[in-house]
Amino acid sequence: MPSISSVALSALACLLALPTADAVPTGTTYKLTQNNVGTSFLQNFDWETTPNSPTGRVAYTTQQASLASNLTYANANTFIMRVDHTTTLNSSSTVGRQSVRIKSNAQYGTHMAVFDIRHMPQGCGTWPAIWEADDSVGIVNGELDILEGVNSLSPSYTTLHTPGSCTLSATRSQTGTAVYNNCSSSAAQASGNNGCSVSSTTSNSFGPTFNSNGGGWYVVERNPTSISVWFWARNDKTVPATVSSGASSISTTGWKTPLAYFPSSSTCNLSANLKNHNIIINTMLCGSWAGSRYAASGCPSDCISYVNANPSAFVNAYWEFAALRIYT
Repeated sequence: MPSISSVALSALACLLALPTADAVPTGTTYKLTQNNVGTSFLQNFDWETTPNSPTGRVAYTTQQASLASNLTYANANTFIMRVDHTTTLNSSSTVGRQSVRIKSNAQYGTHMAVFDIRHMPQGCGTWPAIWEADDSVGIVNGELDILEGVNSLSPSYTTLHTPGSCTLSATRSQTGTAVYNNCSSSAAQASGNNGCSVSSTTSNSFGPTFNSNGGGWYVVERNPTSISVWFWARNDKTVPATVSSGASSISTTGWKTPLAYFPSSSTCNLSANLKNHNIIINTMLCGSWAGSRYAASGCPSDCISYVNANPSAFVNAYWEFAALRIYT
């Protein structure tokens, strides 16, 4: 049996080896492995389809169908995916409004991803999201919601969901506001499992204000010791040149404090909670979040009825990407 002093020293060594809650690790250099620009999205992503969402009013279409109906558009330097804005829905039909949901063919563990976004979906009833998960198995392999929000309400939210125990310090090195700090899917917080959610403190991070400003860059870094998410608006002069130019290699050394920071620690083992993930981009209509906050958002009627009867309200419900660059 080890002596008390040796046990204490071993425990101290373990604690020192863990990243502190208020320090972002020094940047690692990553190499560009996939440069998604324009038509390359068509080759590197799969179109996930459902006839209707059980919690929303949306029907996700195939790549072929979405290209034919112009819900997906790509040229040499632009990729667009949008919600149908011409069809009035039959309220008695189980088929929702057509939308697009794509998932990367490749899965990623340690990586960085740079999302160069010109426009995101806006409008009552919309729930746009960029997230990472293995949705074929649900929450079992964890989930990171990089960017999401509802009903055009700013700001954006970044959230970590874990299958096992994971509790974070409320005071971390991030510019966003920690809303919840228990990431476990079994944790009951407010109206349900909200994960470790962080809200942005800048209004131009989401919705109409984001769009009128020309969009911006969201960047995520995931490694065994932490997850960090940054946001730079299009007119932010502090955006790193490696981000704005699409450099062949990238490092976070010298970058500003991230919007959201989720460190691995003695109370949250990221490696145990997160496996390899796909990158998923979609626009939900209504659903558990957009639907539940619909009236409080100042939106008319009820969410389902509004989506059914007002196709023109979704003219601006589209994603436009200049690029999505993956570094490993």
